[in-house]
Amino acid sequence: MSMLESLAPAEVWKYFGKICQIPRPSKKEEKILAYLISFAQENDLEYKQDEIGNVLIRKPATEGCENMKSVVLQSHVDMVCEKHSHVKHNFDKDPIVPRVDGDWVRASDTTLGADDGIGVAAQLALLASNSIKHGDLECLFTVDEETGLTGAFNLKDGFFDSSILLNLDSEDDGELFIGCAGGVDTVAAFDMEREAISDNYYAFRMDVSGLKGGHSGDDIHKGLGNANKILNRFLWTASRQYGLRLHAFYGGNLRNAIAREASAIAVVPTSVKEAVRVAFNIFYDELSSELEVTEPGLKMHMESCDLPENVFTQDFQTRLLNAVYACPHGVVEMSRKIEGLVETSTNLAAIKQEGEKLLVTTSQRSSVESAKEDIAAMVRSVFELAGAQVKHGEGYPGWAPNTDSEILNITRASYERLFGESPEVRAIHAGLECGLFLEKYPQLDMISFGPTIRGAHSPEERINIKTVNKFWLHLLDVLENIPEK
Repeated sequence: MSMLESLAPAEVWKYFGKICQIPRPSKKEEKILAYLISFAQENDLEYKQDEIGNVLIRKPATEGCENMKSVVLQSHVDMVCEKHSHVKHNFDKDPIVPRVDGDWVRASDTTLGADDGIGVAAQLALLASNSIKHGDLECLFTVDEETGLTGAFNLKDGFFDSSILLNLDSEDDGELFIGCAGGVDTVAAFDMEREAISDNYYAFRMDVSGLKGGHSGDDIHKGLGNANKILNRFLWTASRQYGLRLHAFYGGNLRNAIAREASAIAVVPTSVKEAVRVAFNIFYDELSSELEVTEPGLKMHMESCDLPENVFTQDFQTRLLNAVYACPHGVVEMSRKIEGLVETSTNLAAIKQEGEKLLVTTSQRSSVESAKEDIAAMVRSVFELAGAQVKHGEGYPGWAPNTDSEILNITRASYERLFGESPEVRAIHAGLECGLFLEKYPQLDMISFGPTIRGAHSPEERINIKTVNKFWLHLLDVLENIPEK
């Protein structure tokens, strides 16, 4: 028995352990999809796969439950691949190595993939069981949720037959989700303009690290630091006070993760190099004080490096640093309808140099479609003013809450019966695939729930062991209480 299988429920942890062995980055899910098909074949279960890769596995009702309404359970198979910069881990080939840490399961310096591997594991445990009572089940496994909702976008009408959907992609025990934000990506592309630099300059590299990062939906309201914004703040000031010239600037990674790390290579006139070092240390002290509550692990480092052959032109550097400084990041508006819910936000996710282009990736979310369009236009205008070419992604719709939902009433009553307390019913600022399902299946009755996951989309991702067992018991009880057709 593996370390995970000693936890309860053993059948769910067994499959989660198997999933951790299978590389499954977004857009590279071939191995996990092959595993799912092999699993269906070995268990004599009906399955199908669509052109984009989504897999559906069906299991007939157990004896006595044939008249229940059919239910589709849904999870996404891909995972966010984030690691600390010093860690050597190839997400395309290397397995995730989970470990028990007190009340939690986590990985070592990488994302764990509990988002949404635990949902996939629960589905597999259900499909493999011969003792769990349920009506007709359909288990839908979607691809590329994390970087584009590609599987949900391309799902065809009629791929599944159920009228009730249980989305297993939420991250808070005791909370039932009946709505989510819509979102859109905005990417600004600058043509990098460079010029030669003389020998009368001192070169150095600056790094910002140690930030918590996190999910750009679930964690955007927590006041976490953004490495891109922090480093840009120093660069902007030093360029004016000390004539700093920039050679390279990059930070962050994925559109739906808050930037944890950023780096830059810059030069200053040799005559002011010591003054710049002092200024950098003062800035580090100031930011440590500003963020001492939310980011106690903040680290900033400066070291000398070889003098580069060129730097950004003064005009391009000024436009870039101004745009990054002016670009909004964080909560834009709180909901006026649901207390405590972030309505609208934006995430300055990543700055990357690709060839002769410098790309700034951002993402906007809102539970109000017009507000989503407004904040996306605001971000666009900032970068167009700076001379960048700006494009929006296709975007995805939100999921409007239905407080009269039949499956909500069943799921809430089940939680109260099992655990003696009322769950909180709420909407989530993160994006879920449910909004896209509702476009194709407008009569679908949906709810989303799951165990407690913290630090999703960052190397601090961890899942609470006790809540996995609660999630499993809750799921089984809901399935036993699905109404008749």
